[in-house]
Amino acid sequence: MRLGDILIQKGIITEEQLNIALSVQKITGQVLGKCLVSLGFVTPSELAEVLAFQQGIEYINVRNFPIETQLLNKFPKDIAFTAKFLPLTEEDGYIRVALTDPGNIVAIDVAKSATGKKIKPYLTDEEGFLDAIEKAYYFLENPTEKIISEVSNIVINTGVIPPDRLPQVVEAILAEAIRRNATDIHLLINSGVLSVFYRVDGILQYAFSLPKQLHSGIISRIKILSRLDIAEQRLPQDGSFVFDFLGRKYEIRVSTIPTIEGESMVLRILFGGSEELYNLLKLGFDLELIHTLKSLVKKPNGIMLVVGPTGSGKSTTLYALLREVDRLKRSVITIEDPVEYRISFTKQSEVNEKIGYNFSLAGRNFMRHDPDIILLGEIRDEETSRIAIRASITGHLVLSTLHTNDAVSAIPRLFDLGADKFLLSSSLLAVLSQRLIRKICSFCKTEREPTEEEKKVFTSYGLNINKIYYGKGCKMCRNTGYLGRTAIGELMIINEEIREMIYSGASFVAMVQAAKKSGMIPLKIDGFKKVAQGVSTLQEVERVLG
Repeated sequence: MRLGDILIQKGIITEEQLNIALSVQKITGQVLGKCLVSLGFVTPSELAEVLAFQQGIEYINVRNFPIETQLLNKFPKDIAFTAKFLPLTEEDGYIRVALTDPGNIVAIDVAKSATGKKIKPYLTDEEGFLDAIEKAYYFLENPTEKIISEVSNIVINTGVIPPDRLPQVVEAILAEAIRRNATDIHLLINSGVLSVFYRVDGILQYAFSLPKQLHSGIISRIKILSRLDIAEQRLPQDGSFVFDFLGRKYEIRVSTIPTIEGESMVLRILFGGSEELYNLLKLGFDLELIHTLKSLVKKPNGIMLVVGPTGSGKSTTLYALLREVDRLKRSVITIEDPVEYRISFTKQSEVNEKIGYNFSLAGRNFMRHDPDIILLGEIRDEETSRIAIRASITGHLVLSTLHTNDAVSAIPRLFDLGADKFLLSSSLLAVLSQRLIRKICSFCKTEREPTEEEKKVFTSYGLNINKIYYGKGCKMCRNTGYLGRTAIGELMIINEEIREMIYSGASFVAMVQAAKKSGMIPLKIDGFKKVAQGVSTLQEVERVLG
């Protein structure tokens, strides 16, 4: 079958999208697959999966795949780049390699002749392949631990801080954060040394320590990049800079505070998002919940909120919802802080507080731009709340986020922001509350019998479980037992009963009971389902939800 026919058959694209891609192809001369990706109709991984199916080869996603360093040493960088293959693992006498072209016989021959072993090829997408191979060989040639150790030894042995090495140390700290998929970097003075921690999958991980003498130099270097005052160490400061790494740009937001031992610095890493993240099916939500979310974004008007604390994946879910919209038939306009990922056939705008361009100003002007769907990155204040409600009752579907702990709490929070009871009750469609929990490492996943105490916990929530899964810890997961995260969620649909309760000012407890009666599955139960499915652990769900 032809590529376009397979994509239509699998429901990934429509005939209209295929025809648009074919017309663009005539202008650009791109192959059809790349054309579909550039238009945003398919993701690189979706295309690679279909090509793998077409060719009868297994697909593998190499993004953040923990590649064995000793295996990379067997293949010089220029050979792997030229032949376009990435060695992944060696097991049972086979070398597993990733390819972007199923007909790349040269890569298989090169890998076989270099090792004398059988080769098992997998197909991957080009974007993921290039990102993975660049990172793999970069860290092979620039090991973070070696750079940190060399500079530390110079300082310890000579007492002299090599100024020409400071930029290298800062770059190594940032690069290692990207390698580990960290969201934050913590630099603090502790017990007379500069300690570096990374927040990975929501948990702080100790990385390494440096001599205290390097503290002021590293802090000053980052302050210069962020255009902060290097002389001011008594007051907190905030800034940002862009870090270019292997062809990608990362926005780094910097925060400093004075402590009794010296300045503490935290760097938040805002990734230039990959479209692979923004797919409802891949976020990890329950299939029934996904089906409901897809039907909600087809509504002509109303407000749909995604709520949760900072770092719970709200923006990622909003992007995934926008990918479900037929953007050829509905006009979509967004205001974000910042724009993390570009969506085709969407008018995306970015907050700029310096010139007064914020969520409320954008919301006031968006309605003149003939939108069907408005995405407000966050409802932060009373004015933005009013604008969102006004837009929804004038025939627009509004998507936004709010900081609350659960779905029902969004209602009293909106009242705090000055929302009118009647207008809110008539405009609110649904509230999705979500969290991210760590997944058990697939490389060291093990099963065991649940204890009597664990059985009681599940029974108290009406669930039965016969097996418990956990990660023993291995080099792939840095001995944590976890690798990656998945989403859990509770979705409150605003039906007539809850609508009336919002208007009449019913109690919080009464609304929770009504939401559960109408089918809302609480976050904790959704988390326990993930445990029963062997996706996560009871300890992880209790860590996140208490």
